[in-house]
Amino acid sequence: MNLFFQKHHRLLFYSTWLLLALAQSASTELIADEAYYWVYSRFPDWGYFDHPPMIAILIRNGYTIFHNELGVRLICAILGTLTILIIELLTDRKNPFLFYSIVLSIGVLQIAGFLAVPDTPLLFFTAVFFYTYRRFIKKINWQNSLLLGIAISLLFYTKYHGLLIVIFTFLSNIKMIGRWQTWLAGLFVLLLYTPHLLWQWQHGWVSFRYHLFESNVSAYKISYTTDYLLGQLLLAGPIAGFILLPAAFMYKTRNETEKALKFTLVGVYLIFLISSFRGKVEVNWTMPALVPLIVLSHQFIIDKTSWVRPVRIIAFISLLLIVAGRLYLVVDIGPDNSVKKRFHKNKVWTKAITEKTKDIPVVFYNSYQRASLFWFYSGLQSHSHNPYWDRRSNYNFWPTESNLLGKNVFIADIYGINSFSDSINTKKGWLGFTKDTMYAALGGVMIYPNQDKIITGNTSVYSLPCSSFIPKQYLYFLKRHPELNVEIFAGIFKGKELIKEVNTGNTLMDLLDKTNGFEATLDLSDIPPAKYVLRFGIKSKNYLVTHNSGKIQLIVR
Repeated sequence: MNLFFQKHHRLLFYSTWLLLALAQSASTELIADEAYYWVYSRFPDWGYFDHPPMIAILIRNGYTIFHNELGVRLICAILGTLTILIIELLTDRKNPFLFYSIVLSIGVLQIAGFLAVPDTPLLFFTAVFFYTYRRFIKKINWQNSLLLGIAISLLFYTKYHGLLIVIFTFLSNIKMIGRWQTWLAGLFVLLLYTPHLLWQWQHGWVSFRYHLFESNVSAYKISYTTDYLLGQLLLAGPIAGFILLPAAFMYKTRNETEKALKFTLVGVYLIFLISSFRGKVEVNWTMPALVPLIVLSHQFIIDKTSWVRPVRIIAFISLLLIVAGRLYLVVDIGPDNSVKKRFHKNKVWTKAITEKTKDIPVVFYNSYQRASLFWFYSGLQSHSHNPYWDRRSNYNFWPTESNLLGKNVFIADIYGINSFSDSINTKKGWLGFTKDTMYAALGGVMIYPNQDKIITGNTSVYSLPCSSFIPKQYLYFLKRHPELNVEIFAGIFKGKELIKEVNTGNTLMDLLDKTNGFEATLDLSDIPPAKYVLRFGIKSKNYLVTHNSGKIQLIVR
């Protein structure tokens, strides 16, 4: 038996890893983000508001095989296993049982490694990139330039964080800039990535503007930095991080590939440490650093016999915790908490709602999570109605709103329960809802100010020339319902806080026959001198005001 294990340990390890991932995928309910990315796959495109299209492609292919949770996660579960295999191939000196111990001690690889979220393929294509980079520097020719270009393109199609990995790799080997093969690889990347860049151009570079200027921006709190540092220790463990992180940082690299891994490890952690002074940093944003962390810590510990035994003990303890965690995700046991609510009760929550709403679509206020979960588990197309004082999501771009125009819907929310005509107490809490016999939200209408910066005093009434774009479906709907009172508002924001809401004196009905634009009247009285952001929104019926413009800089003196 021992001889069989020693001879076939690699096959046993990876086959067991994959089978567990597939079993976990099939037996665990989707979390909200997975359901959201499943909705991505219903609308194939070269780009999305939040992310590039890779996760949608993977989910769409898996879901064609199995129309359930396993189908959503199928490809990601397979990639999770292949990621570990490629990382092992990146270790020049081999100690497979030490490698297994390190991998088993990192809980995120097991518990989150099967999830259908962008971080799973990001980790895979990060490993693929370093593998092709090692091949490229060993033999620099046009064939390896093509492979490197493909690997970088796939990395970029997965998540924008992939750019950091490429930048830090080439900073580690700056002389590569002088080789024509490097530029050839860059040309391949440009050609392969052009469809996504064209999509961004057509949509006003919306993803880049969101991630660079809108997301993760808030007043600094010391907890942002301390939570980030603690989170990285837990992400690399939860216990093993106290050994693996020091080992990886202390390791002295021996070749160009290891140097690139070290630069990436340090660079990624440093970039997001700096980012923590700008706003809250999500723990998973540093996921690509796990590839160099595993490789470099393995290479360090392989020479330190006194470190091997603690790693194996920690791996055993971590494995016990991870097994308990896996069971907890499958079986609905114990008291309610945030983790439990993410992985459980989605089916019964959906069933409770549909017992009231039947086959009528449900529009959720400001929650792409609830809209997506309801859509997946009910089979009924849903929509997230996002107000202009909160972030947008891909529901602002999909035709889910226009498809429901004029139809019977239920408006639902977990807040302001008393403002709704009915409510139910579900396994995930109270939900208020009201039936609307003619849905008339107009988030698809766009208002374009003729200037993107306003400088004025705080006692003035400012007249801002604007134009509008009303898609045909909305235009026909408005002409059929002239009784609608559809007002255009301007919201003035300081950071994320709505300072003042101004009725511009215009209604959307007034604009139907105005081809030369209109003047938006902005009453800026009583607004303290400062820098603000102004957005236009449309108030239709008694709905929350929708997003209907980009940001306009407002400087009040």
